[in-house]
Amino acid sequence: MRRAVELAQLGQGHVEPNPMVGCVVVREDRVLAEGYHRRYGGPHAEVVAAGDQPFAGKWSGATLYLTLEPCSHWGKTPPCSELLVRLAPSRVVIACRDPFPLVDGRGIDRLRQAGIATEVGCLAEAAEQLIAPFRKLQSQRRPWVIAKWAMSLDGKIATHSGDSQWISSAESRQHVHQLRGRVDAILVGSQTALADDPLLTARPPGPRTPLRVVIDSRASLPTSSRLATTAAEYPTLLWTSPAAPDDALEQLRSCGVETLVCSANSPQERLLALLDELGRRRCTNLLVEGGGQLLGSLRDLDQIDEAQVFIAPLLIGGQQALSPMLGSGADRLSAACHLSHCQWLPIGSDLLGIARRSVPPDALSLCADH
Repeated sequence: MRRAVELAQLGQGHVEPNPMVGCVVVREDRVLAEGYHRRYGGPHAEVVAAGDQPFAGKWSGATLYLTLEPCSHWGKTPPCSELLVRLAPSRVVIACRDPFPLVDGRGIDRLRQAGIATEVGCLAEAAEQLIAPFRKLQSQRRPWVIAKWAMSLDGKIATHSGDSQWISSAESRQHVHQLRGRVDAILVGSQTALADDPLLTARPPGPRTPLRVVIDSRASLPTSSRLATTAAEYPTLLWTSPAAPDDALEQLRSCGVETLVCSANSPQERLLALLDELGRRRCTNLLVEGGGQLLGSLRDLDQIDEAQVFIAPLLIGGQQALSPMLGSGADRLSAACHLSHCQWLPIGSDLLGIARRSVPPDALSLCADH
């Protein structure tokens, strides 16, 4: 199952909005086949493992390890549960159930009805981490929110004068480009867009071309900005409010920027409405690159699912130097956003910390094989 999890991760950035899935088939301690879901709309992991000749009984006497319950419905591909019944492994070990409503236990039931010994729950937590963005999109209709920033050892993202390029190392910045290339959308606030004039593209390009999103209540993004001047080449969305001047919106539209006016009353409501809009567009992963007020608002709304923080060996100091996360903040430590599954990775001269939300207990309980 660990090998199946490793295989599944190879599909990251290619399969969304589908989940990552890996499969390994073993007979008499020898690997017969393995596969993973390689791209959205392409064959599922079980089909890849079955190969070009999935004849009846091909896996007789074998055990199949699968990170996610096989599908039991017709979608872009036929139901994999029927394929497994035909291939007839003696045993199927599944890490976790599929939260998609058209599956959700039906694939497991089909295997058992066919007399295949089926176990559920092996490495369940690792498998649930694989599908966490998919699960959130299915259950909440919102993307998995990844907060990213680079800061000094004393927690500053810029000097008191606003100088921030570059706090992180070249290796860290290359990692960010790889991250950009696998997400569906990248979000910044208006102040970050004005101060940094970012391009928000993956260089070199990755498997996905993310939608670049600026949340800007007054449509203050200049038409001379790199985001506006490249909008015809890279999809760009300005999420704004009724306070935005019509002429500013029209000028940005003429550059190729998509503009959407949200009539919600408060900035927090507009931010939640944006997450809903991205969910409607089936954005699975959203990368948030600042600024501090935007990240703080997401924290206050309990909408951060993952943090990727680059810590550079610098001491900046200064009472007026910028911090990565503002907003209202927690008044007690018990009210802080508690993340887990923390990894610390050396990258160039920096240290990268990655932490994610815990797997919901109800998700793990569904993996228990009763």
